[in-house]
Amino acid sequence: MAESPANPIPGGGWPDHTQTGELLARAKDGRLEAVNDLLERHRAGLRRMVDARMDQKMARRIDASDIVQDVMLEASQRLQDYLKDPRIPFGLWLRQMAQDRVIDMHRRHRLAGRRSLDREQPLVAGGQADQSSLELAAQLMDPDLTPAAHALREELREQFLVAIDQMDEPDREILFMRHFEHLSNSEAANVLGLSEPAAGMRHLRALRRLRQILGGQESSLT
Repeated sequence: MAESPANPIPGGGWPDHTQTGELLARAKDGRLEAVNDLLERHRAGLRRMVDARMDQKMARRIDASDIVQDVMLEASQRLQDYLKDPRIPFGLWLRQMAQDRVIDMHRRHRLAGRRSLDREQPLVAGGQADQSSLELAAQLMDPDLTPAAHALREELREQFLVAIDQMDEPDREILFMRHFEHLSNSEAANVLGLSEPAAGMRHLRALRRLRQILGGQESSLT
């Protein structure tokens, strides 16, 4: 009897690592219901990840659920190749495909209609990712700083984005997971295929690196 799909998982929506391994084993045996269950269990986590990485202008033009569905289709087509050589955890494999699609969408749409996109005004001031970046940057640069004024908030956001771009991919990814997607340490460890202590140390290292970069930037905020 096929196992019924799980209910949405609180937080990032990522299944237990052991559970995912069992489904991968069944999918490798050619059991279609295991493939469907495997992908559906990761849908909520992927949607949260895509939402966190799409800027506000793009989000008004492209439905994140369409990107997730495209990733699901690509994953189902490439799954057997992955199963033959699973070099990285399954969740991270899905996330890389999703991230590549988001980057490609940004590149193609911004190049095709840069002027019209940049002229548009946001319908809602700020999104989850923007707010998270402001809060994290403010805490790292000055714990007592409250970025209330619009000009100061924009300067802070831009400095944060520049700092993030200067970081190594593993550090950048753990910060996105913890502060944009709001994954717990155990969820981030699950996705990355790490132990919880190792994920915690990577997060701490990334925060220290980000603090160093932000501290080195000249700013009227300090």
